[in-house]
Amino acid sequence: MNKSLGFIGLGVMGYPMAGHLSKDGHSVNVYNRTKEKSQKWSKHFSGRICNSPAELAEDSEIIILCVGKDSDILELIHNDQGIKESIKDNSIIIDHSTTSAELPIKINKQLKSKNITFLDAPVSGGQAGAEAGQLSIMIGGDEESFNQIEDIIKSYSKFTKYMGPSGSGQLTKMVNQICLTGLIQALAEGINFSDEVGLNTKDVIEVISKGAAQSWQMENRWETMINGEYDHGFAVDLMRKDLDIILKKAEKNNIPIDITKVVNNYYKDIQKVGGGRLDTSSLLKRIKDLI
Repeated sequence: MNKSLGFIGLGVMGYPMAGHLSKDGHSVNVYNRTKEKSQKWSKHFSGRICNSPAELAEDSEIIILCVGKDSDILELIHNDQGIKESIKDNSIIIDHSTTSAELPIKINKQLKSKNITFLDAPVSGGQAGAEAGQLSIMIGGDEESFNQIEDIIKSYSKFTKYMGPSGSGQLTKMVNQICLTGLIQALAEGINFSDEVGLNTKDVIEVISKGAAQSWQMENRWETMINGEYDHGFAVDLMRKDLDIILKKAEKNNIPIDITKVVNNYYKDIQKVGGGRLDTSSLLKRIKDLI
C-alpha cells in the first residue's frame, strides 16, 4: 500500500514509531508542536517536516497521531491550522494516543460528512517496545479501514488486533492498564518483602521468573527497580492520566476496580514528591522511601 503518511507527535513513543515507517520506505510527513524535535528526527530519518497539522493533512492520505489527552486530539483536528481544514476525503486517521472511549465515537461522527474514518489504536509495550518496533496494538473503528492500514502499522508492531467498533481499542487499553498497575504493585511488594526478610532478591527473581509469577514487568524491570533506577519507560504522570480515564468509566458503569483505585492513590503519592516523570515501576520507591 503506497500511500503518503502523516505522523503527528514525536515524543518518546512517536519518534521511533515514525522512524520505523521511514526506514521501511514509506513517504512520511511529520509534525510536532516543538519544531526542534522534528528537526532532530529529520537528521536520523527521511521525511518532510510540516509547519502545521493542516499542512501535513494536505499531503497525507493516512494520518497517524501519537499525543496525549482527549483535548490534544480535538485541538489537532479542529483548531485553526488543524487537520480538518485540509484533510482529504476518504482519508484514515489512526490514533495511537490513550484517550477516553467516547472520543473516537465523537470524532467519527464529526468527520463522517467527508467519509473520513478515525481508528482508535492505543499501544502497549512502552518506550522500549516503540524503539524495537515490537508494540502490541488494539484497534477499534471501521474494520475495512483497519484492513487497509494493518500492513503499515506492522512497521512498529509485533501484534495487532481489530477489537470491534469505535472505542473498542481504548476500552481494551483500559483493561491493559488495570492489569498492569496491579502487576507492578505486586512486584514492588514482592521485591521489598524479599529484601526485608534477608533473601538475595536477585536469586529470588531468577527462580520465580521461571514459574507462574513470571511477567513482562518482572523480566524487564526487576533489575532497575532493585537498583533504584526509574529515569526511563512509561511515566507516572501518563499512567495517572490513563487511570483517571479508567476510574471515570468504571464509576459511570458501576464496575468495581478496587485494586486500581488503591494503586492510583499510590501514584498520587509519588507525584506529590515530584516523581511524576519517573517510570511506573517507581511504586517500589514509594514503599522504600515514602512509607
